[in-house]
Formats: sequence, C-alpha cells, structure tokens
Amino acid sequence: MCGRYASSRRPEDLAATFEIEKWEPGEALAPDFNVAPTKEVYAVLDRPVKDAEDPRPVRQLRTLKWGLVPSWSKTPEGGARMINARAETVHEKPSYRRAFTSRRCVIPADGYYEWVTGSGERELEVEGKKKRPRKQPYFVTPADGSVFAMAGLYEFWRDKTLPDEHPLAWWVTCTVITTEAETSPLAVAPEEGPRTLADIHPRMPLMLTPDRWDAWLDPSRTDVEDLRPLLEPPPHGLMRAFPVSTAVSNVRNNGPELLKELQGPEEGTLF
Repeated sequence: MCGRYASSRRPEDLAATFEIEKWEPGEALAPDFNVAPTKEVYAVLDRPVKDAEDPRPVRQLRTLKWGLVPSWSKTPEGGARMINARAETVHEKPSYRRAFTSRRCVIPADGYYEWVTGSGERELEVEGKKKRPRKQPYFVTPADGSVFAMAGLYEFWRDKTLPDEHPLAWWVTCTVITTEAETSPLAVAPEEGPRTLADIHPRMPLMLTPDRWDAWLDPSRTDVEDLRPLLEPPPHGLMRAFPVSTAVSNVRNNGPELLKELQGPEEGTLF
C-alpha cells in the first residue's frame, strides 16, 4: 500500500521534470517529509484549461487532496479511506473505473514509507484478516535519486450545500495506484533487514518510468484494454530501501531528518 510518503521537490523542479505548461505559484506547497492522507499534494495531469479558447489538453501541476471522493458520492467522508486503488481491479471498481479511463495523473514523490512486520502477520494482512502493527519504518526511493512518479487517479466532487461561487464548492481529490511488491533484490539493500520490497510489504505504489508518462496522462486514451498494459510494474532493480527513525510514525513530525538513513533498525523494533 501507500499510506505515507515524502515530497520535498520544488514546483520549479517538478515543472522541468514533467514538462509542465501551467502551474500557479500561489498554490505552491511547502516541502513535506511526512505526507499523510487528506493532505494537499502535487499531481501532474493533462487537461484542457478552463475557459481557454484552445481545447487541447495542457500539462498542469495541480494541488489536490489525497483521498479520492467519487463524483457520485453524497458526502466526502469516504475519501480518507480511498487513498489507494489496486492495479489489478482499478478498471472495474465503481469508485475508480471512470477516473481510470479519463482522469489519470502522476503523483510525484521522493519516495514512500513502509513499516516492516513479521511474515505470519503479513500473510494474514494479504488475506484481509488482520491489520498489521507498524514496526520499523523504511524509506523506499529510486536508487538513482530520480523522482518517484506514482500512478494516480483524480476526481471532481461538487459540494451541493455551497453556492457555485464558493471556493470550496468543488473538491479535486486523488488516489495512488498500488501493485504487488517486487520480489527481486533491491538495487541497494540495508546491511541487515529486508532484501526485497516484498520483504517489507506485499504491496507497493505503482511507479511509472518516464517512458510511460505521456501515455498514462493522455486523456484521449480511454479504452480499458489499451490502458491496462500501463499498469504493469516497472523494471526490477530500480529501488533502494533503508531504515529511518520511528519518528515518522507520528504524522505531527515533519522535517528532512525523517529521511536520515539509520545504520540498522532502531532498538526495540523488529524485522
């Protein structure tokens, strides 16, 4: 899954990386080293600019709320639970299938956090029988230092209790697509602890390599069977993982020190 990640890159740098044509400096977010559900996050999307004469899609850097609220929802309360969509079923689930065919985005990150648990508890979690306890946190990030481009979906939701001109009348929300975690060796593994991403957690965010960005963001691609190959996991051996402080487990903690690599798991935590 993806329940927490870090996003510290400046919008100017993201604009250069993703060839952004439009973004609003007034919507710039501060670096966030502990992004949690319901927070405002950056998303890259291709969409026509509202009220523009040119109807062509424009690549934009937008600020969205993490936790997808389907357009047909009566209330937005369920958004906090819809932070992830499974790649295997995203094309058929009522909450995601319309967005999958027409409202896809890329959610840029430095990397994501995940907490290691024992193998027995992990098997129960895969079966949906038990929520695993959080233990030693690890940070997973591209080994070459590049941006971690997570596949995402976005949606618009209208709050009908507010007038059209109200700034909160429309919610724009997003979700991160996840896939099965890699079982191949990490590009860089810690001296002690997990050797693969699957050793950390059975799921991982679906990372899109740059050669897939244009196809994924293209809103003219609406055929499900044409889109499903884009959900294939990235090539193996691109990621590294390292232990970080358990301070990240508290969402109130936020700073670059959360990304400091530890020499090994903290005392009292388990692999």
